Order: sequence, then structure tokens, then C-alpha cells
Amino acid sequence: MADLLGSILNSMEKPPTVGDKESRRKAREQAARLKKMEEDERRKKAEFRKKMEKEVSDFIQDSSQQKRKYNPMGKIERSILHDVAEVAGLTSFSFGEDEESRYVMLFKKEFAPSDEELEAYRKGEEWDPKLAEQRRRLKEQAALEETASSQTKKAETCPNSNYRDKYSHLIGTSAAKDAAHTLEANSAYGCVPVANKRDTRSIEEAMNEIRAKKRQKQEDDSGAHSSSS
Repeated sequence: MADLLGSILNSMEKPPTVGDKESRRKAREQAARLKKMEEDERRKKAEFRKKMEKEVSDFIQDSSQQKRKYNPMGKIERSILHDVAEVAGLTSFSFGEDEESRYVMLFKKEFAPSDEELEAYRKGEEWDPKLAEQRRRLKEQAALEETASSQTKKAETCPNSNYRDKYSHLIGTSAAKDAAHTLEANSAYGCVPVANKRDTRSIEEAMNEIRAKKRQKQEDDSGAHSSSS
């Protein structure tokens, strides 16, 4: 019986010492401080949201404003502002290279920014519509000039010259016609005439042969004329 009573007494919690009481007091105080900090944080968030709702409402009602830029703010504040803007039907973006410099811009739906405008803000530049229009025109002009240059180079690579006109002052019109007929290009072979694919003669050799044929024809015509006389 004595052993049973002793076992029960030993299992009972001992009265807290002075050190235990101090630890519990500090824990209660810390929990109270944390609770107060959380309450303060919720209160500040609620106040900030209310302030943003008022500013966003004023922005929407002001017909002279198309966009609004805010000063850099923390991640939580940016998140709240984005949420308020979305609820109000606005478009919002965050810009800035680092966390300390990031800020929010609001845009009315009818004045949503272009990709060029967003790119300027991402680069840390101010958006200038007139300058952007000048750049756009310069790019279009450069594209047109590049296209024209490409077409010119293509024409030089594959000339569409008239063989008959090119050599008529050298071999005569009728002979040039014969040469043009002999060396007539086939579009299936590109810019190189079909005859050139099969004929290994140079142009000079072909022209000499045509001249010889022409002289022979003239001599034959002269002989025939003399015989008839």
C-alpha cells in the first residue's frame, strides 16, 4: 500500500518553480505582442485598401486622366492595389528593376498601353507618343528601302534584257532576231537560255557565225541579181 501511494505521489506534477513561472510569463507576453502586430498589420492593410479604393474611384471619374503612376511601394501594397484596380475594371502593371524601385501604373480600359509603350516602361524610359510615331515611320521606311534594294539585286542577278536590242547595232536587226530566236530563254531553266545549256559556243562565236550567214546570203542575193540581169 505504501508503495502504491508513493508511486502516485511521484507521478503527480511538481509545483512550478520560479524559473518556470518566468518562462510562462515571457511566452504569454510574446504571444500578446504577436497578436497585436497581426492586428496592426490587418488594420494597416484595411486602411491602405480603403485609401486605394478612394484614389482609384477618383481616377476613374477624372476624364482628363488616361493613366496614373504611383510611387514605389512594397510587394503587399502592390498586390492590394492590383486587386483594387482589377475589381474596378482597370488595367494595372508593375515596373521597376528591383524590389525597392518597383511601382504600379493604372490604365483605363479604353486607353490600354501598346506593346511599345509597355516596353519603354520596362526599360525605365518615359513614353513619348510623338517620338514613337517617328520611330515607327523610320522602321517602315527602312523596311520599304530594304525591299526595294532586294528587288533591285534580284533584277541585276536575273536581267530581263532584250537580246535583239542589245546586239542589233553590231549584227543588224534581222540577224539579232535570229540570235534571239536561237538563244531564246526557257523560264523552266531560270535566267540561263535553253540554247546555252546545249550550245558551248561563246556569244562572239555565235555572232560571227550569224554575220557569215548574213554575208553569204547577201552574196547569194547579189549573184542571183546579176544572173537575172
